Amino acid sequence: MNIEYSTAFLYIIGIIFLFFLGRMFAGPMKVVAKLIGNSILGGIVIFVINLIGNIFNFCIALNFITSFIVGTLGIPGICLVIALQYILKI
Repeated sequence: MNIEYSTAFLYIIGIIFLFFLGRMFAGPMKVVAKLIGNSILGGIVIFVINLIGNIFNFCIALNFITSFIVGTLGIPGICLVIALQYILKI
């Protein structure tokens, strides 16, 4: 097995290029993963609010937008979704 130096050099350059390319996309992927995780937690919170709200005949729509708002903003997001629900119903 006889590999020329230029071929081995190109393999090393390709591996280094892939390493830096992976590092470049790792940062934005962490942000996307955090947003998805917060959206899932927001959906769980809305689900729990709907379980408790059934006693008082209260329900919040469970979709991606509301779960994203609640997951990203937290308690102010819950207040915002509830306020928007009441404002848009009238």
